[in-house]
Amino acid sequence: MAMALLPTVRLLPLTSCRTTAPTSSPLSVRRPRPRALSLPGVHCCASRTPHPLAAARDAAASWAGKLAGAVPWKAAVSGVLAVAVSFTCLLGLANARTGVNKPELLPKEFTTVIDVAGFLSSGQENRLRQEIEDLEKDTGYKLRVLAQNYPDTPGLAIKDFWQVDERTIVFVADPTFGNIINFNIGPLVDLDIPRSFWSQVSGKYGNMFYWKEKGEDASIEAAVTAISRCLRNPTGTNNCSEVL
Repeated sequence: MAMALLPTVRLLPLTSCRTTAPTSSPLSVRRPRPRALSLPGVHCCASRTPHPLAAARDAAASWAGKLAGAVPWKAAVSGVLAVAVSFTCLLGLANARTGVNKPELLPKEFTTVIDVAGFLSSGQENRLRQEIEDLEKDTGYKLRVLAQNYPDTPGLAIKDFWQVDERTIVFVADPTFGNIINFNIGPLVDLDIPRSFWSQVSGKYGNMFYWKEKGEDASIEAAVTAISRCLRNPTGTNNCSEVL
């Protein structure tokens, strides 16, 4: 990470000052008072050092937003950049390491549900695939589910395998850090669905007490059902305000 350079402060020489002429008494002579030094403005702030992933995500999102506002036809480019940055950040958090890339763990044929952790039965996987397929036909949103248990994960290889774009929701189920539910939300999905919805799903169905009591598979299925119900609702001010 490049270090921010503070501006160089150059001390200016003292300038000559006018003195008051002596009065009748020699003790009343005023000594010359130097003028205050004029220093370049330096703005200092104290804050905690941000996490590298969070700093990169915020910087890219800010740049992409300015680009889209200045040149309308580049809005699509900014969306793609936002997807790439947020997806990298998600996998970095879910995998606890950056640069994890194991394409050998991917299935040979395309599927919307990948379970390298063995949380789901074959029947559960088939039901989830059917629900995801119907959801995509009805709404245009692309939901993708990856069940993993770090370090057994395909990592960044999943992005190209699923062709993640601005309408894709990547649901990573990984109990490594306590909460089993993690999301990567495409920018176009983010425009229609309030961000509080995703945190509510994670808090309700992903907390450790829930999935340890009911099982990882129950947590995944409940989250997919809640997402499907939300995405099928018409957009509005109260859309997806509650997780059922």
